[in-house]
Amino acid sequence: MQGTTEKKRSFGATLRSIIGALIASAPSVVTAADEPPPMVLAKTGYFFVGGKIDPSVPGSPMTGQMYVEYFIPKTLTHPYPIVMIHGGSQTGTNFTGTPDGREGWAQFFVRRGHAVYVVDQVARGRSAHFSQSQGPVANANLQRTEQRFTAPEKFNLWPQAKLHTQWPGTGKAGDPAFDEFYATQFPSLVSFQKQQELNRDASIALFDKIGPAVLMIHSQSGTFIWPIADARPNLVKAVIAVEPNGPPVYETEFKGAPEWFADMGKSKRWGLGEVPITYDPPLKDGEELAVVRQDKPDKPDLVRCWQQQEPARKLPRLAGIPMLIVVSEASYHASYDHCTANWLTQAGVRNTMIRLGDAGLHGNGHMMMLEKNSDDIAGVMRDWLVKALPGKN
Repeated sequence: MQGTTEKKRSFGATLRSIIGALIASAPSVVTAADEPPPMVLAKTGYFFVGGKIDPSVPGSPMTGQMYVEYFIPKTLTHPYPIVMIHGGSQTGTNFTGTPDGREGWAQFFVRRGHAVYVVDQVARGRSAHFSQSQGPVANANLQRTEQRFTAPEKFNLWPQAKLHTQWPGTGKAGDPAFDEFYATQFPSLVSFQKQQELNRDASIALFDKIGPAVLMIHSQSGTFIWPIADARPNLVKAVIAVEPNGPPVYETEFKGAPEWFADMGKSKRWGLGEVPITYDPPLKDGEELAVVRQDKPDKPDLVRCWQQQEPARKLPRLAGIPMLIVVSEASYHASYDHCTANWLTQAGVRNTMIRLGDAGLHGNGHMMMLEKNSDDIAGVMRDWLVKALPGKN
């Protein structure tokens, strides 16, 4: 009996130890005690912009439309709403919640008196996709999701990756926070140029509908900023570019130590993307920008930037728009977003680049809006915004 009792005690202690370890390793989950008070809204809802009925496609579907969800606080403290456009393989859920159950950036800004419009890109999420008209979509890529988004420190494909600490969980498949995030992933159109064209047109339609607003983008949608703002410089009152697609001219391949970086893909004719923007002097039909690559990077562990040959063409329609570029400490963008800032500066577009590490926010990766200190990052952006475009307070 005594041996049986001791075995039971030992088994119980072992079980408690296992449960304790599992609890300790699990991502934090918002509890009822942590819940913020209800948001006080004047109005919330959704609508669609852009798109047309396409009789050339069987069944004559609506194609090219963009889903827009909006939140209007009862008390507005800022004169311009914020339009939030997500990145590749994502949807608007990036901004309306986190994998560990906290509120997203949309709620952060609404609670501080900003009207917010969150979109699902054309052919993504609730913006219906018809492959007969808009083209095929890319396959899922589990490993790339872990490498780029949730667990870069486990792969070390770029020099800054080892600094990543802020994902809520292990960042690997099977972890609750990872699986919650991976469930949100949505295939993008294979043609990146088609994505840029469709989302440019729908986003312009959105600004035409709602009027002057702040444009906040993330990652892949960085290619949309320039043609949207170029077409509607009077309506895009400020740009918050959260690690915008880049760098200019060529995409970067990450190879790990010791070489780290290599150019990949075809060159971007318009420098910042594959759809036209207004340079001065203008590009003639078939003409390419004259570019040159840095002999040495600005600092060790950074990409050698491509830039225009002098005298550089200017981007006059973007020049009057306040622009912020936000870069996290551990993301692959930490190695090259300065190239986008430099390109804009050379083209006569003043901009502010904030490296979050320099602002005291450490360990973030590319999906910073979903990470443990996401509210702190939103606070940095809001501080810049209220200074760039003062509101009522």
